[in-house]
Amino acid sequence: MSIPIQEDQEMYLKKLFEIHLIDSSEPIRTSRIADEMKVSAPSASEMLKRLGRKGFVDYVPYKGVTLTLQGIDAASRVKRREALMEVFLIQMLDFRGDVKDVACRLEHALTDDLESAIDRLLGYPSHTVDGEEIPSANRTIKSDIEGVLLPLSSLPVNCQAKVELVIVDGMDVRTLSDMGVSVGSVILNNGDKWLVNGVNIQLSNTLQSRILVRTD
Repeated sequence: MSIPIQEDQEMYLKKLFEIHLIDSSEPIRTSRIADEMKVSAPSASEMLKRLGRKGFVDYVPYKGVTLTLQGIDAASRVKRREALMEVFLIQMLDFRGDVKDVACRLEHALTDDLESAIDRLLGYPSHTVDGEEIPSANRTIKSDIEGVLLPLSSLPVNCQAKVELVIVDGMDVRTLSDMGVSVGSVILNNGDKWLVNGVNIQLSNTLQSRILVRTD
């Protein structure tokens, strides 16, 4: 059973993880964490002690803290969820506001099941839209996807599905319409192209990610 982590603790873990990715060879000083989190040194020290009691960090006297394996796992999960929400906001909602800020607030509400569902819906992305690598996870990608809603880009070869949602605007709407792709269309992944109404078509990766289908 996972150890419960409060939202403020998740923020510290995420920051520790970001610093760890830059340089994992040296302990992270309390003063640096305080500066990064914009809090006093005593406040940062108290939080790091709490994380230490939960087994997320090891304290090195007069030097700082290092993330334990348990801490790296927990911190990478927080960072991963934030990154997935960034992709979701941009690709699925076409959100134009402060993506980083909103994603940071939303990631705290994700459960394991919801994270897995969003990961699948996005087509199991490896990077954010900005090119930042998304921390990996032990994914269980089911071979039996009957009835599952997923982006067209994740539809296996020789699998058929029905279009349920098309998230495009402007000229892309006309382009897909001319190809016969709309809500209710049946589409088959035949390997190198897509078969719609008996006609083979080609779709860009961007369009594939914006067409949501449900398998038969």
